This record gives sequence, C-alpha cells and structure tokens, in this order.
Amino acid sequence: MTEELNNKEELNEEAEAAAETKETEAAETAVIAEEAGSEKQENEDEEVAVAAEEENTIHTFDGEVEGKTYTFDELQAASEDYTDEEFHELAGMYENTLSEIEEKEIVTGIVVSVDEKYVIVDIGFKSEGIVPANEFSNKVLENLQPGDEVEVFLDRVEDREGQLILSRKKADILQAWETIEKAHETGEVIEGYIQRRIKGGMVVDIFGIDAFLPGSQIDVRPVRDFDAYVGKTMEFQIVKLNMQAENVVVSHRALIESDLEDQRQEILETIEAGQVLEGIVKNITDFGVFIDLGGVDGLLHITDLSWGRVDHPEEIVRLDQRMNVAVIDFDEDSKRVSLGLKQLQPHPWDDIDIKYPENMRVQGRVVSIADYGAFIELEKGVEGLIHISEMSWTQHIKHPSQLVQKDDIIECVVLNINEEEKKISLGVKQLEKDPWEDLAERYPIGSKHKGVVRNLTNFGVFIELEPGIDGLVHVSDLSWTENVDHPNEVVDKGQELEVVILAIDFENRRITLGHKQVQDNPWEQYAEEYGLGAKVEGKVTKITDKGMFIELPLGVDAFLAADKLAEPVDSLKDAFSEGDTVAGFVAEFDEPSKTIEISQVEGELKKAKSKTRKKVKSENVETGTPTLGEVSGLAEKLAEKEKKDKEADEEE
Repeated sequence: MTEELNNKEELNEEAEAAAETKETEAAETAVIAEEAGSEKQENEDEEVAVAAEEENTIHTFDGEVEGKTYTFDELQAASEDYTDEEFHELAGMYENTLSEIEEKEIVTGIVVSVDEKYVIVDIGFKSEGIVPANEFSNKVLENLQPGDEVEVFLDRVEDREGQLILSRKKADILQAWETIEKAHETGEVIEGYIQRRIKGGMVVDIFGIDAFLPGSQIDVRPVRDFDAYVGKTMEFQIVKLNMQAENVVVSHRALIESDLEDQRQEILETIEAGQVLEGIVKNITDFGVFIDLGGVDGLLHITDLSWGRVDHPEEIVRLDQRMNVAVIDFDEDSKRVSLGLKQLQPHPWDDIDIKYPENMRVQGRVVSIADYGAFIELEKGVEGLIHISEMSWTQHIKHPSQLVQKDDIIECVVLNINEEEKKISLGVKQLEKDPWEDLAERYPIGSKHKGVVRNLTNFGVFIELEPGIDGLVHVSDLSWTENVDHPNEVVDKGQELEVVILAIDFENRRITLGHKQVQDNPWEQYAEEYGLGAKVEGKVTKITDKGMFIELPLGVDAFLAADKLAEPVDSLKDAFSEGDTVAGFVAEFDEPSKTIEISQVEGELKKAKSKTRKKVKSENVETGTPTLGEVSGLAEKLAEKEKKDKEADEEE
C-alpha cells in the first residue's frame, strides 16, 4: 500500500536521486570534516558570519588585507591536527548518533517548532524535516507543542535541496489502512462517520478512508429515510475489503443480527400456535404485512388483518407500528410464522340472528357490485347481498349500478340469514309498499286497460300496465282473424295497446292479458252465417298453385282448393283473376284454427250436411238421468229436426 501511495513520486524522482548520490556523499564528508576542525576556528568563523549578517553588507576584495593571513601550508597543517584514524573515529561517533531509518516507512519524531505553515520534526536524522501544517487536523495542531512526539511518513531522505521529506497525511492514511485490514481479519467493531448519501447506500468515513455502506446493510428493517442517517457516527463491521482497488464495504446490520441471534433462537424454541406476541411492522406489501417479532419475521396475510373487507394492508397498519398479533401457524422446517390480527377480536357472526333479525331495517356501505347484485357491508366481517330482483318493485333494473355505486351508504331490509354459509339476503324494494298487494282491486279479471309494449318475443308481447307491473299477451291472443306468426306483424315496441285482464297468478306474479278480447269474437257470427253446407259467394283475393282465397261478405277469408272446383282447370291463374266472383258452399268450418273451406263439388255438400247433423246430435246429448218430461220433449225436438232435414233433401 505504501508503494501505491508514492508510485508517481518515485517514478519522477528516481532519475534525479541517482544523479545526486555522489554529490550527497561529498556533502556529508565535508560536513563531518568541518565539524571535526578546531573549536577556535569554528568560533572565529561564527563571529565573522554573525558580524557580516548584522551589517547586512557584501564584502568585496579591494586589494587590502584585513586581519590575520594564513598561508596554504598553515591551512594544510591545521587540517592535519587529526590523523586519518582519529578522523574516521570521530565520523563514526557522529554517525552513531543518527537513527537508522528507511524511506517509505512511518517513523516517530520530536516536534522542534510549530508555525502557521510548517511543523519542524526531528526524526533523529542529520537534518530535520518539514511537515506542512495543513496535514495535521485542527484539533491536533492546536495542542501541538515543541517536544511532542508525532508519527510521520518518511517520504524521502533528501530532495534536490537536501531537505528531509516527511508527511503526516501519508502516515495517517497508511495507519488507517493497516487498522482497516486488521479489523477485517479479526472482525473488530469500528466506528465511522456517515458523510453523505449516494445511489444504493451511504459513504462512511473510516479513519479518513471512504467506505461504502449499502442501504440493505444499515438495519435489519428496510430503511425508508436515508437522509436521517447522514451526520451520524455509528459502529460498523468490515464485511469486504479490496486493498488494491481501495474498496471497503461496511455493515451495521451485521452487528444487529449478531445481537438478535440469541433472541431469535429463544423465540423459535418457544413459539407455538395460539400465542399472542408483540411485533413491529417491518414491511407492507399488497398481499400482507411482515412483522418483526424480535429477530424472527412473521407474515400477517391481508385476509387475516380484519374480519371485514381490506383492499390494501395500509388501510389497517403503518410502517414501524408496534402491535400485538396472534400466532396462527408455525412451520418448524421452514421456520415460517403465520400471524393474524383479526383473531384477537370476536367473530362478527356470533349471535348474528340476534343482531340482525329478519325484516329489520339496516344501513350499510356498498363494497362491491356484480351483475347479479350489490354486496353491502353491515359491519366489519358481515356482508349481505341485495339481489338485482330485490332492488325495485317498479324499475326494470338491468345492472345494479343503475341504482347504487360503490361506497354508497344505503338503507335496506334483512330478508333472511343463512348462518351456516354466512350469507345474508337484503332487499331495498321492501322499504316501499308492494304494488301487488291490491293488484286485484286495481286490475280485476275482465277489465280493460291500456299499456305500453315494452318487449316483443316469439311467444308474445310484454305490456307495461304501470311502472313495475307487466303482463303478457300471448301471440294467439293478438287477433281473432289473423294467424300471427310473430308479434311484430301486429304491434311495435313502444306502441300503446288496449288489453283485457284474462288471469292473475299472484304466486308467480304473472298477469295474462289479451288484445283480441277487447272486441267481440267475430267467429260466433261467422258460425251462424257460414255453417256447414251454407251457400256463399265472394271475391278472389289471392291465387296459389293449390287453390284460391275468397273474401266472404263479413270480411273473413275462405279457401277454395283447386280439386274442389266444379270443373277442373289446368291453371288457376289462367282461369281466374283476383277480383273474380266465385260461389260455393261451406265444406269445413274450424273456429280454433280460424279456417273456412268452401267447395263446388256436389258430393262435398252431402258430407257437410251429414257433419252438421252429427254435430247437432252431439251438442244435444246431456249427461245424467233425464226426467220423463225431458225425454218426451227431446223426442219431439228430434222428430221435428228430422222432418226439416228430410224436406230440405227433397227440395234439392
């Protein structure tokens, strides 16, 4: 690490250091020789230097000699006061006073002086080193005095000027990395200062080194406000260290987890279903809440938050909330704990029939709407259904949203309770009077009314007599004379139609209506006028391959088949035209099917009269034992009838 801190400086100064080596050695030798001179000579030289410095003048040689003059021999003789052996002994003694130091190491020195810019430090070398004052912290610098010991980093023994290069900053960094490395190896707990927030976590100052604190390693609970931790001093454990990349990762969570481990084991050993424990809301999700029970997390599912309907857990709980919960289940294998909150409260269906008796008026909130009805919350955990058929007596509601909206507060009536299936049937229309109660008085059988065609079906027409009161006119009751295949041939939706009340089914709430009954049945008159064998005459209205339709005087159509003509023809359309007058006699009269058939064949006439006689006899037959008077009267009537029939046959 030390080499990495000074790599650039070494590369830049390596060449210069080699060139200065010889010069440095010569300078050291000169210093030693100079100190080994006579004491008298040193004093004189010092006095001359002091005098020159005080006068602040530069002396120049003007030809005159001042003071004592020494010849070269005298000077040489003075330097030979010490023998070579003595000289080397003195030099050795001086060198022994110097400390054995090596570059790129931390050394301990003595503060010589302190000023605003520099701190002079003696590390026991032949020269003193200078350390910039800004490399010391303000706290250290304020209390730093001459004579104090300080640790500094020996950057270089000498620079170009022969100056000893020291650094307090590098010493602090090197010591910090050594401390960090040791703490990582031993797991030692260290303190750090959280400086700022960055993406994914925080920057922590550890002994002057920036370390990374991931957001997930701040606490065992998810951190929601990272800014609240900025400026705090906390304890950490180094969980990852890369010296080369200068990457340090620390964790505070690891310390908490280690403290909670004992508590976790204790809880897991004693936990069981039915216990009530205190916990703190750790996290909230769409499906439930995670509760910290003290080193053990449990899940409080959304369905176990309340007996009532909950759309999201935030409606019930908040983060960091302290609350009591019940243990519903504990899986020893997976160590999963299922919790419940609603289990701490009484079940809302207890004594439900007492709280909500039938026919009771209640208020509730609309919590859900379906196609078939609306669900009403009467209280938390108690809901009832208003079926779409129970919403109105009069309105034709196709969807519950026409009457209610979600979260509406509405009044309704309790219809019935199924306690076993936990279902309550509610109604809204029961708040008003049932219009069917006096329906028979307003719509007696046989009475005529006007209504609006509300709907058409294949089998009939639904008529709205009043709002909420509908009746059905069957397709067979639309017309006396026409054979209606579909109601849209006769009526249109929204049309006003006059009808007669035919029948009322109170149990099923159905009304049977008739439209043709508004008028008298014309077939009674047709039966009198167009009996079997009766001679008729009418106009051709329609010609088909099988026969012709003849309009009779009373407005009813009769059918003359092609094989019933007096004289057969090859083509009816060639022989007859619409509007032609055609005569014949009634060969078939069927009121239920609304058909009259005529014929021109004489043989058909006798058959028709025979049918008439048989019909009369069947109509005159009475049941039970007749009296003598009835027998004699019947015999007379039969004799008279037979006489008339015989006369008619003779005339023909």
